[in-house]
Amino acid sequence: MRKLKLPIGIQTFEKMRNDGYAYVDKTDFVASLARDGTYFFLSRPRRFGKSLFVDTLDCAFSGRRELFAGLYLDSPESGWDWSRKHPVIRVSFGSGTYRSPEALADYLEMIFGEQAEKLNLESLTGKTAALQLRELIRQVHERDGVGAVVLFDEYDKPILDNLENPEVAIAMREELKSLYSVLKDCDPWLRFVFLTGVSKFAKAGIFSGLNNLNDITINARYSAICGYTQTDLETVFADRLEGLDLEAVRSWYNGYAWTGEAVYNPFDVLLHLDERKFKAFWFETGTPTFLVKLLGEKPRCLPELEGLVVGEELLGSFRIEDLAPETLLFQAGYLTIKNSSSDPVRGTRYTLGFPNREVRQAFNALMLGVLTAGPADATGRLDRLYDVMDAGDTEALRAVVHSFFASIPNDWYRRNRISEFEGYYASVVYAYFASLGYEVLPEDVTNRGRIDLTVKTHTGIWIFEFKVKGLDRSGDRSPMAQLRERGYAEKYRADGRSVRQVGIVFDPETRNIDVWETD
Repeated sequence: MRKLKLPIGIQTFEKMRNDGYAYVDKTDFVASLARDGTYFFLSRPRRFGKSLFVDTLDCAFSGRRELFAGLYLDSPESGWDWSRKHPVIRVSFGSGTYRSPEALADYLEMIFGEQAEKLNLESLTGKTAALQLRELIRQVHERDGVGAVVLFDEYDKPILDNLENPEVAIAMREELKSLYSVLKDCDPWLRFVFLTGVSKFAKAGIFSGLNNLNDITINARYSAICGYTQTDLETVFADRLEGLDLEAVRSWYNGYAWTGEAVYNPFDVLLHLDERKFKAFWFETGTPTFLVKLLGEKPRCLPELEGLVVGEELLGSFRIEDLAPETLLFQAGYLTIKNSSSDPVRGTRYTLGFPNREVRQAFNALMLGVLTAGPADATGRLDRLYDVMDAGDTEALRAVVHSFFASIPNDWYRRNRISEFEGYYASVVYAYFASLGYEVLPEDVTNRGRIDLTVKTHTGIWIFEFKVKGLDRSGDRSPMAQLRERGYAEKYRADGRSVRQVGIVFDPETRNIDVWETD
């Protein structure tokens, strides 16, 4: 039997179904959304299948039943009424870049003109984008006698494309705010509204006039609405799994979650199945330059990102005027929800962390460049670090770490104040080890306290305690004495691997190791 083709880059439901591509059935979510209400919003990182899901909604509400043969939506259990077709108005900002409100207005006029032609309505030129959308919705409802369906894909892209120019980004936000706000007044003429993109703006921002929007971004029932579950991988792609280490695949690529079932990024899965290699496929599609710049301007201590606890206000508070690195990291997919809790006193809290090895390794390699000006021979240094860690050679490790800090140009320190923030040295060492793909545990809890950093390799377990000379006089105390006093190594004595303890004191004047102690 011929294998179904891998749908790499395919975002069209009709093409997926008619041209022999493997399709992961997401139509149960289509049925659920249609039953649950009218207005929905979904935020997901790039390349997660949002556009394909929007196209699936389009085909479903348009009544194209032939495309759904064998899928959940065509079963009696779905309750879908195929006899009732709805006019669909659809806008996507995914294919262009808009550098001014005028360019955005021109694009919307073109799109709404195309939509009017598709729906056999009169041209609406000469009106604002908001009035064009309102008229489209009103006219199709008046003519057809059924509610219209409105779909916005990449609803936020005109803003995100301009984050490095806040004035333009704010102007774009105001234009889109007026466009989306008109939907509330169109309620009598609407059957279904769905907006999706990467970011989730604060309620006082882009959706202040559309306060009836049901945000399903962090809803356990819809956690797997985009992406592939473990079951999807093992069933839909079963004929391509021979010879693969499924546990390694899961460790590398699974782990994205929004309080419900964890999923894979489809782009990773498809390219891994095609190339049979472990690579940072999704990560390498491009990290926004504004995010890298922001992390340089507002540095976070990198070890704190694993286990970062935040409230709902941070996850949903994308504000152009005051961008929070944590918000961007979550919405862009570099951090995901590991667990959550809710009580009447504290409200809801979310614990964030890296979703998988791909993101942890690639993100920390990226941040290593941000923190240190990216030494030209980074690959050679990482290979040397692999060898030293596997050999368990503590003195050779000192030489590698010392050489690494010594390689950072003095001119970089002069031009970048990032080296002055309190967590700089711990962040560099953490990123150095995490970029190797090792299991790295910051603030590792024991019954006697917290280990600054634990690194697990195939051959051994390394325990690190960091201090900085002149910082609250912490550098005056012996880090190794603290390791011994608190017996941190006892946690791992029964592991079977060798346990090594290293205490390091950094000197901000020399910007390198001042004291190196080992057991």
